Amino acid sequence: MSKQPTKKTTGRSDDILRLGASRHHDPGVVLGKHSSQSADIARSLVPDAREVLIADIGARMKRIKGTDIFEWQGPPGSIPDRFRIIWRDNNGGEHVQYEPYCFPPRISDYDLHLFAEGKHRQAYRFLGAHYLSVDGVAGVLFSTWAPNAERVSVVGDFNNWDGRRHPMRVRGISGIWELFIPEIKPGMIYKFEIRSGRTGEILIKSDCYGRQFELRPATASIITQDNDYDWSDAGWLESRKSTDWLHAPLSIYELHLGSWRRDTNGRFPNYREIAGQLVPYLKTLGFTHVELLPISEHPLDASWGYQTTGFFAPTSRYGTADDFRYFIDYCHRHGIGIILDWVAGHFPKDMFGMVRYDGTPLYEHEDPRRGEHPDWGTLIFNYSRNEVRNFLISNAIYWIREFHLDGLRVDAVASMLYLDYSREDGEWLPNKFGGNENIDAIDFLREVNEQVLGNNPGVLMIAEESTAWPQVSRPPWVGGLGFSAKWNMGWMHDTIQYMSKDPVHRHYHHDNLSFGLLYAFHENFVLPLSHDEVVHGKGSMIMKMPGDDWQRFANLRLLYTYMFTYPGKKLLFMGNEFAQWQEWNHDCALDWDLIELPEHASMCSLIADLNRLYINHRELHYHDFEHEGFEWIDCHDAPQSILSYMRKYQDDFLVIILNFTPVPRHGYRIGVPRNGDYRELLNSDSVFYGGSNTGNTGVVQSTADPWMGKPYSISLSLPPLGGVILKCPDSSGNRSEMALQ
Repeated sequence: MSKQPTKKTTGRSDDILRLGASRHHDPGVVLGKHSSQSADIARSLVPDAREVLIADIGARMKRIKGTDIFEWQGPPGSIPDRFRIIWRDNNGGEHVQYEPYCFPPRISDYDLHLFAEGKHRQAYRFLGAHYLSVDGVAGVLFSTWAPNAERVSVVGDFNNWDGRRHPMRVRGISGIWELFIPEIKPGMIYKFEIRSGRTGEILIKSDCYGRQFELRPATASIITQDNDYDWSDAGWLESRKSTDWLHAPLSIYELHLGSWRRDTNGRFPNYREIAGQLVPYLKTLGFTHVELLPISEHPLDASWGYQTTGFFAPTSRYGTADDFRYFIDYCHRHGIGIILDWVAGHFPKDMFGMVRYDGTPLYEHEDPRRGEHPDWGTLIFNYSRNEVRNFLISNAIYWIREFHLDGLRVDAVASMLYLDYSREDGEWLPNKFGGNENIDAIDFLREVNEQVLGNNPGVLMIAEESTAWPQVSRPPWVGGLGFSAKWNMGWMHDTIQYMSKDPVHRHYHHDNLSFGLLYAFHENFVLPLSHDEVVHGKGSMIMKMPGDDWQRFANLRLLYTYMFTYPGKKLLFMGNEFAQWQEWNHDCALDWDLIELPEHASMCSLIADLNRLYINHRELHYHDFEHEGFEWIDCHDAPQSILSYMRKYQDDFLVIILNFTPVPRHGYRIGVPRNGDYRELLNSDSVFYGGSNTGNTGVVQSTADPWMGKPYSISLSLPPLGGVILKCPDSSGNRSEMALQ
């Protein structure tokens, strides 16, 4: 921290005039204690005071004419460096407080230097509001970045929202304003009052680095204490460091906290309540991770959290930051990882937030052709500014370190990469080379991935990137963006398009299923059946399926079997696991009554068994990102709409056969590389899942009939709209494990 310089009496007239007009950039040159060899001078700014005394010596301070500044002068050493005042208001009330401008600046020059360079990775440690003790006096250090402000004040209930009471001091050319206010306590609400240096307008802003906010529609920031939560997930974190996640199973349950469950009155549950209900449910279903739609504070429920105003604050809808820590801690203790949707591509235009924060485009780009998002009515971060990169990178690190998160899924990466994203000709500006690539955003993404992944072993950074941008999940030193993985939007679109076809037409679209293997290993892919596919009139997953109700359920079971046996990590949005009929509605809970019905409960059983197979069989997950783990048996049987392939690990393999028509296929022969009994591990048409139970009585014996270039073959009964997973005899000749029951 900076040391207090020796203060000297200054020529004060101009400073006093500017301070009285609420236009001074450094109130400390006037206020507080100023010493010289001949005198101590004490000054305090106390609007609405009738009388002010120096409490330590009982001396009365005199009002400087025409101002709210009170002054006392005496011999050197007559008052302490940290003096207190007693002031009486016009209603006769008496107040005792430390003079805030007796306390020196707290932010170090080194922090300011790193911040200006764009190299401060934990800017949240000094920006915002921090409860601390200075020289034995407890209080709050407030700080904010507003380089084009003429004056910034802290306002709140503690000073009647009066911007005259606590003006802040600016720290040189850094643009950072700070003030330590003694005796302010956690739980109090505050904002920053900013006078623009360009327009003179007065802006009332929430704290960009605020750790907690009022429940919407209120928007004030809330003072918090530093985290002292007693974590109990040390074992999980230590294990995470050494986990080879590339070759481990990753099955993600995507969750919107506000609409998973609600009580009978429609009330949002608390983070702690959700933990107790969610974890047993996920353990039954077998998911390894939860991905939360954004829980950073946001004013509008309908934005689902993607229009964030409080980037450093878990939303108060579901409780406090410690409640959220409990949620994560509880999940970790029960073996479930947490991934958070993170929004770094845009922010909303709500005037209490970051928009024109100091009266100028600060966090956003000034030119609307680069600074406004036409689709979402939001503003785009100016990634060329060092301080903006500080904000975002610090924010990513904050969530990982302060909340023990296991990863971030970065939203809308494509909108960040392209300057012409969703824009017509003439609506965008090219980069300095004349191209449409956002060079600043590319550099930012590489930097945030390097910082998060390089300093937090085992943590994931996952991109929602919907274009063919190359090497999204490859390291920056080979030209990549540095993400751990990327959503496979191509697989998702092709698959849903295919599955929505009437089976009689599917043979015309067979390449929708086979094409994806041409690029399946170019990136580390996650297969997403996400919230975006079940909103805005797109219908639920079950309603996308063609046919009568029996065929809808059979098709959905087939789709999930295909997904869990296809190369790539898995993601399924809540409600899809029990085939909710209605598309997702953020305003109400899922239709949990459905899970009591046999056909919906059976869908959950299938998901649980698919997860169990995926986790327990390395053939299905070890080479999710590598071609060694996949081999077609036959991808050309378009006339019958059948796919067959193997998933492999070393000498072991599973055989998967998928029949995308409602016609049972008896005596269907495929080639296999090894002789022996092929045991049916899973049949999506099993009666246990609500199917017709067409199958192979649990086991199929291969014959020495070469087929499809393989030395052996098996003849199968393929269920209608069903998938079958068979386990080969192992390489030692031992019989494989029994099928799931």
